[in-house]
Amino acid sequence: MNWLVIVGVIVWIYILTVFRRGKLHYFQFIWGSVGLFIVMCIFVQPRVTEALKQLVATVVGMIGSRLSICEAYYEYNIIFIPQMKVISSVSLYIDYECSGVIEMMAFVSMLAFYQVYEVGQRIIVALIGCISIFFFNVIRILTICAIVYQFGSGSYYIAHTIIGRLIFYALSIALYYIVFTKQQIIKQKIGGFRYAEHTGKDV
Repeated sequence: MNWLVIVGVIVWIYILTVFRRGKLHYFQFIWGSVGLFIVMCIFVQPRVTEALKQLVATVVGMIGSRLSICEAYYEYNIIFIPQMKVISSVSLYIDYECSGVIEMMAFVSMLAFYQVYEVGQRIIVALIGCISIFFFNVIRILTICAIVYQFGSGSYYIAHTIIGRLIFYALSIALYYIVFTKQQIIKQKIGGFRYAEHTGKDV
């Protein structure tokens, strides 16, 4: 399997250079983003997920305890949510899906091949974006905790599956709009973004 991964990475890089030499920017972006995401899933995700899970649980626990809506045992990635109307609690386990690592890797993979930004700008925006996604996830989990605390365990499904995800994806869409769509529009208007290098014409 290790050899297959190495060969796959070499093929990915080679095809990426072909697209780059041919100035096929669209295919370079698609191929590069998808390939980098897969590479990060193989090499990065297993190494950072556990730390992210504990960090999410810690931050949620710190804020939630001040709001009296939850308590966190970050060593076990578990959040306990008391129910206001009954003497019991609901436990919420922070797994890799709740860590936000997938969303962060997808964001970084796309940004790495988004030529609207210079290399240094991409690094800074990637850091800001990952921090933003982390706190979007914290807001999502705190919202779930608040709803379950107020309305009981029966509200968990709606809070987790619908409301929490709507909040998270709404914030993520706003981030993607600011980072990708808005910046491209701005640079096209001021003539600073050269999209078709093979023609030498600004778009």
